[in-house]
Amino acid sequence: MAAFARFRFLAIAVIFHFVYIFSIFDIYFVSPIVTGMNLFHVERPASSSAPADRLVLFVGDGLRADKAFQSHPEPYPTSDDDLTPRPLAPFLRSKVLEEGTFGVSHTRVPTESRPGHVALIAGLYEDVSAVTTGWKMNPVNFDSLFNRSRHTWSWGSPDILPMFEHGAVPGRVDGYTYGHELEDFSSDALVLDLWVFDHVKDFFAEARTNKTLYNALKEDKIVFFLHLLGLDTNGHSYRPYSKEYLNNIKVVDQGVKEVAGLIDNFYGDDRTAFVFTADHGMSDWGSHGDGHPNNTRTPLIAWGSGVAKPQLYPGEVAPGHDEYSSDWNLDNVRRHDVAQADVAALMAYLVGVDFPANSVGELPLSFLAADIQEKAKASLVNAQGILEQYRVKEEKKKATELRYRPYRPLSDNGLSPERRVADIKQLIEAGHYEEAIEESAALMKVGLGGLRYLQTYDWLFLRALITIGYLGWIVYGLTTVVDLHVLHGLVQPSRTLVGAVVFSSVLVALYASFIVSHSPLTYYAYAFFTVFFWEEVFARRESIAEGRKRLFGHVKTGGNVASLLFNCAAYVGIIVSLALGYIHREILTILFVLASFWPAVYGISFLQKHTSLSALWFLSCLAMSPFTLLPAMKTEDVNLIMIGGSLMVLVGILYLVFEDFVLADFTWPPKSSSKTDNSLSRSLVGIQVGLTILSMLVTRSSALSLQAKQGLPRGNQVMGFVVLVTSLLMPLAHRLQPNNHYMHRLLVIFLTCAPTFVILTISYEGLFYLVFSGLLVSWVRLEHAVYEFMSAKSTTTTASSPKESSTNGSAAEKETQSTTTASKPQQQSFRPLTLHDARVALFFFVLLQSAFFSTGNVASISSFSLESVNRLMPVFDPFSQGALLILKLMIPFALISANLGILNKRLGVAPSALLMVVMAISDILTLYFFWVVKDEGSWLEIGSTISHFVIASLLCIFVAALEGVSAFFIAGVEVGGAGAGAGAAVADGYKQLVDGKETNGAAAAVENVAPVTVSNGDAAGVVAS
Repeated sequence: MAAFARFRFLAIAVIFHFVYIFSIFDIYFVSPIVTGMNLFHVERPASSSAPADRLVLFVGDGLRADKAFQSHPEPYPTSDDDLTPRPLAPFLRSKVLEEGTFGVSHTRVPTESRPGHVALIAGLYEDVSAVTTGWKMNPVNFDSLFNRSRHTWSWGSPDILPMFEHGAVPGRVDGYTYGHELEDFSSDALVLDLWVFDHVKDFFAEARTNKTLYNALKEDKIVFFLHLLGLDTNGHSYRPYSKEYLNNIKVVDQGVKEVAGLIDNFYGDDRTAFVFTADHGMSDWGSHGDGHPNNTRTPLIAWGSGVAKPQLYPGEVAPGHDEYSSDWNLDNVRRHDVAQADVAALMAYLVGVDFPANSVGELPLSFLAADIQEKAKASLVNAQGILEQYRVKEEKKKATELRYRPYRPLSDNGLSPERRVADIKQLIEAGHYEEAIEESAALMKVGLGGLRYLQTYDWLFLRALITIGYLGWIVYGLTTVVDLHVLHGLVQPSRTLVGAVVFSSVLVALYASFIVSHSPLTYYAYAFFTVFFWEEVFARRESIAEGRKRLFGHVKTGGNVASLLFNCAAYVGIIVSLALGYIHREILTILFVLASFWPAVYGISFLQKHTSLSALWFLSCLAMSPFTLLPAMKTEDVNLIMIGGSLMVLVGILYLVFEDFVLADFTWPPKSSSKTDNSLSRSLVGIQVGLTILSMLVTRSSALSLQAKQGLPRGNQVMGFVVLVTSLLMPLAHRLQPNNHYMHRLLVIFLTCAPTFVILTISYEGLFYLVFSGLLVSWVRLEHAVYEFMSAKSTTTTASSPKESSTNGSAAEKETQSTTTASKPQQQSFRPLTLHDARVALFFFVLLQSAFFSTGNVASISSFSLESVNRLMPVFDPFSQGALLILKLMIPFALISANLGILNKRLGVAPSALLMVVMAISDILTLYFFWVVKDEGSWLEIGSTISHFVIASLLCIFVAALEGVSAFFIAGVEVGGAGAGAGAAVADGYKQLVDGKETNGAAAAVENVAPVTVSNGDAAGVVAS
């Protein structure tokens, strides 16, 4: 029954947290996409044409604004003159200075290719929940510039083009893509952009002999899209300040020059508009995804038909410039910044098509070569498109609400959208164009505010429901821990008819409101879990009361109460500090420094008895503390990789030399034992050491080859995979001659993952792996030493007052008999949890967080570098490469799960007991991040808060998975020590109490563990952690 109850708890935990992850998307990131809107475009007389007949869109994937405009020396100099800084994009710069308008386009998170292109081409910021469901071929139902055009031709990456091709009217968008094999991170990615430029040239060459194609190209309202992925690929591989990236800018500039000249020559009518921009930028470390300014600022240059000429301010700094553009040498040209979604509105206006139906961009009037009347009309059309989305959304909301509360700025008398549009039209007819533009801009702001209002309409209710659900889980989790691992199932749930009616009524009322409102299915799940948890807590109220007596029965004086409250506050404070550690990793450094002094809490006698172990813990904590001070962004350092690998090899060799000493619990001379043949086991350890050495050689060769741009040798790639797979299978080979000592098992696991960590590391991660492994081993041994020390201390106290123990035992028995049913639980083989174990769980929680954040920041997409996986898979494949990165991230957790499993055995507690405590308290972190999620403000804050919440929520699922990993790693392991014996003794004592056979020995067996929590030293240990 206990095993089933644990499985039930873990299953509920996984399902609950998986479902509740979607709550932030239902609350904060409701999809902006609606259908059924009327479309708008600028009305013109039949004799008048659009500003341009065609539009050419160049997107330099991953191009930063500063790199596009700054001056740099020649990337590959051949003379001294080449060392003089000069613009790397002279053609685009000439358009800025002479023909067009330029500025910075500000993107939103996630700064990835898909959402960036959706914003540019569709004018909407795709909801994050849609982005997380797919990266490449996952078109959602949105309108785009391409879909509004008469026809669009596109060239570029197979990761981008298909989603617009398949999402448009059939046959309207043609896409020409290269094969995935060209996206090779081990070579210069110029080939990607050259492929695009060459195929565009071939396309127009074919048009001169293909009459059908020629006639199609002569139509108006057509679009050409050139997606240039080389910059992004070279930025990932070599960084955006590398000669490869900078040279790629030169190649792109030359290619744009040639294509623009080709198109101008083909048409010869000066009726083409050109737009050059980027989907996102690039961090200095060659990554993107988060909201760092280097990732969100991209260049925007427009020129050609319909585009305004540059506004020059000779001898002075033009408006729009700031410190960011101070070194571009463009101070005399006005800079016009826009939001990324504004580009879609600009392109739709230039080519004369309807604004995309879901566009929320505001037409940048400063880019238009139009008179004031034309700008006024265009601005009104822009506002009408946004108001149309508000109208459709409001109608849908009205249809699903019992009592709809309208958006006041668009509902008060005289302020309806129709009235405001009519007033602006009158201003235009009266010639008050400036005022009309101002009113249209204000109306757009109000319309966007209305869209915002409708998106946040259900926020208050949903946030309250989710908060109560998380609090319910925390209380339910702790109640279950008390029931299973403190009381061992002695107290059965107690349900009443009144309680069943009340909780059922609440659930029915919630479901009824969801049915009327046509709410998503996830709403039903949110309500179900909320009601379920609190009903379970209510049903187990007697377990809570009994658990309180068992855990807090010793808290009787005012001093004890104050001490307990202080420790609880410190406990929660440490958990909250871990939340801050997601942003400020240095907090983990502070925690490790404080934890290094933890053994001193137990007094001089403990330190004297365990001097070497305490010293090892002290040094391990201090060795761990610097890692969170090191930068999360790392550059490849082969020397550090080799040092880390060499130390791993040294650990294996030292174990082989001192195996008897280690297996004798670090006593010298080793305890005498019957000699067994362990030659095969030692040989397998030697093979693992050899695999680690081989991984070092292969990694060094591959890294140097990739750095020299010689590509990844096929032999290195094959050998890398062979070493990776073979090392991970070595634990199976050890079954041929098992050695079940826990230290041997930990060494095998350490060497199993060592080659993988060598192959997939780029800097100091190998050193972290070594130090973290040592810290875990010292933690397991020190926790067991503390347990034995405190148990011995409490036994002495109990022996000195046997009468009190007997009295307490009798009281416990009477209380138990009054609350249990006639059925008797099965005998347990584990001791009950005590308050002491809450501190152990907190230590585990801190170590779990350090595994996440010691070598990077998993809350930031930018922290992940592809350099390591390029040694195995140089060709771009986000899912396969992502799987290898995840494998690297999981290795520390394999270590921590194995050590926790062994610690459970040494302490005599159930395998899932400490994990269940962590799963319950971890949602204090989740609830904190839930309330700080932002969907507006700086994009860095938005992206960080989303990732923080998701990571904290997934942490509980991850901890549940560690239960199975731990069981696999420690199957059959032998730990020895007093923990198991203590657990069995306590179990026997509980059985005697339940059977009604009270003896002093039975009562003492039960009570011997609980006094561990009374010690002031251990109470202070909570704070020291």
